[in-house]
Amino acid sequence: MSEIVLPDFGLVLLFGESTEFAQRWFSAALVDSFDEVVTQLASRRLTAIDANKLAKIDLKYLGRVATDSYARVYVIAIGSNGAELAKRTGSMAVMDWFGLPSAEGAHLRFEPLATDRRGEMGPFDIIGDIHGCADELVELLGLLGYQIALTGAGTERFATVTASPGRRAFFVGDLIDRGPDGPDVMRIVMAMVQAGHALCVAGNHDTAFGRWLEGHKTTLNHGLEATARQFSLESPQFRDSVLTFIDGLKAHLWVDGGRLAIAHAGVKQSMLGRSSGKVRAFALYGDTEPKKSPDGLPSRYHWALDDHGETAVVYGHTPVAEAAWVNNTLCVDTGCCYGGKLTAVRWPEREIVSVQARANYAVLGRALGHPPRRPKRD
Repeated sequence: MSEIVLPDFGLVLLFGESTEFAQRWFSAALVDSFDEVVTQLASRRLTAIDANKLAKIDLKYLGRVATDSYARVYVIAIGSNGAELAKRTGSMAVMDWFGLPSAEGAHLRFEPLATDRRGEMGPFDIIGDIHGCADELVELLGLLGYQIALTGAGTERFATVTASPGRRAFFVGDLIDRGPDGPDVMRIVMAMVQAGHALCVAGNHDTAFGRWLEGHKTTLNHGLEATARQFSLESPQFRDSVLTFIDGLKAHLWVDGGRLAIAHAGVKQSMLGRSSGKVRAFALYGDTEPKKSPDGLPSRYHWALDDHGETAVVYGHTPVAEAAWVNNTLCVDTGCCYGGKLTAVRWPEREIVSVQARANYAVLGRALGHPPRRPKRD
């Protein structure tokens, strides 16, 4: 038996002896026109096209539609005829390409995308950018009902965590850089995630540090120089475990039955539970453009002003003086590493809990507060 594992969202193109196969596996997903493709993908529904029923397959157009809907394209070619037809349309260039000798005995299994974790239910305690502030993290977790113990030294240093009854922590990323103790932050967060006491998404600082750990040429700035120095004192085994952890983090997670999404810098409603380079870039960096702002940093815009969706989005990345809801979004980065506060929001209660930073560990590159709204194009 030939088994193909597909996500439950995407665009599937079927070639060859596919009519019966399409009806068996894609009856609810099949469309007969390109207009239906646009509508169905925009509604985040699995979409399939039986190439036998269309006179022409315009891969470039379908690729643009899929990109605009943050969907991947999957090709299934059945039999030698299907492979030849797929090849003539140019679909062999599609990354996710499956060839089956025949439809007989083939089996498909559909799984949620890795960002779609709607089955993960709260309550959660969502914690903003830590940036290496380990003491403040221990204090905040204590207020939230978690007990943290850091014991030992060197290769024998460990974090032990007792969970807050009935709750889980949720970290919005940027665990390291700028603050005084990135290694202990990682020990705590990793111990909590591995024990099932927490979830975590990647921040842009975490991914940059991961590249440094892998040995890629990386500019040591924006606090990474402090983290590199701190981790130079750690064992290779610990550094390897941190790299494995960072590599496994997703840029956003859609949870709590679809009522909540967590991303480091934000996520639009149209991106929820989807997976593409554009979705990941937005979740890590927000709404940005290369053009420099007056402070010399890349221009950043306040995407949340135009977010009016039903799913609440909690994020960090942009340090603000106080955590306050904007529409149905909340930024919980309150600049702990700059002498501000480390903040959490209890979900679904929406209660804000903060602790004051014990010192000013880094110089603020731009003023606290949300960026401006993106200018409208003429």
